[in-house]
This record gives sequence, C-alpha cells and structure tokens, in this order.
Amino acid sequence: MQRVKGAQADEIRALERMKEREIDTTDIPPVLDWSKAVVGKFYRPKKKPLTIRLDEDVLAWLKGQGDDYRTRINALLRSSMERAGSDRQSR
Repeated sequence: MQRVKGAQADEIRALERMKEREIDTTDIPPVLDWSKAVVGKFYRPKKKPLTIRLDEDVLAWLKGQGDDYRTRINALLRSSMERAGSDRQSR
C-alpha cells in the first residue's frame, strides 16, 4: 500500500482529530442497492503460526486437493468450531 503524502495526509490527520458528528458526509451519495455487498470482504483474522502433527494419510488427502492445504485445514477446523458453537447454543 502506498503512503499518503502532503495535503491529503494533512486532511486525513485533521479528520482523525474530528468527532464523528463533526465530519460533513453530505456529499456522499446514499447506497440504495446492497445486493452485491460482500460481508467481511476486507476482514482478515490474525493468524498465529503453529506446528501440528497429522496422520500421513490425512495430510496426503489434504495435499491431494491442491497446494493450499493449510487454508483447508483452517476451514475444516473453523467449520467444526462453528458447528460445536451452534450445538452449545441450542442446548
């Protein structure tokens, strides 16, 4: 990402010092159609490095589906976590 310099940087600093209600947003058009909005598009959770030991056949299966096996491991664990969370809430 490129750093902002000069007048634009000064304007950003001035806006940061202002209270939310003091900022004039009247020139921003209202969004009337949210049908193409994507929730969490720019949200990226923090990642923490971890070493785990997996059975060879499990790792082979994950790697057999493509190079991004770490992402799949995370997705499988997240899915399990969310199911467990919804199970607890329904009890």
